[in-house]
Amino acid sequence: RAGAMGARSPIMRAVIAAARAGTPVLGICNGFQLLTETGLLPGALMRNAGLTFVCRDVFLRVTQPDSLFTSRYAQDQVIRIPVAHHDGNYFADPETLARLEGEGSVAFRYCDRTGVVGGSANPNGSINDIAGIFDPARKVLGLMPHPERLADPALGGTDGQAMFNSLVECLS
Repeated sequence: RAGAMGARSPIMRAVIAAARAGTPVLGICNGFQLLTETGLLPGALMRNAGLTFVCRDVFLRVTQPDSLFTSRYAQDQVIRIPVAHHDGNYFADPETLARLEGEGSVAFRYCDRTGVVGGSANPNGSINDIAGIFDPARKVLGLMPHPERLADPALGGTDGQAMFNSLVECLS
């Protein structure tokens, strides 16, 4: 499983302790895999549905702007963020999925450029088109897309910048 070896790395004990103490933790791509493998976030990340590496820009709909990571986004805002993964297919059992949905813990969903969720907009087959989730306190966020790759005009866009600005603003 993706992240299984890294989750047992000695540094992860400190990350888990920090998260449990309320320190914000952001896991992007392989970091999201680590967060699920350590149990800081529920579910698992499996091989993409097409069994291929996916590297392209995708669109995400912000489904939960009420967090220290997403406060600079609007509800249902559509943002463009790149993905680059082979094991990004998020899966959770029905009970866990119902809990995530009920708690408002789904942060982002894959969508098309107009915000419509589903179909070919989902690059990896993730259940319910989930691209990122929070822990119940919304202090741990895991997502497969790479906001850091579109956080400066020199990189071709700034849609990811709001995530980091949100974090800085909330921690200031």
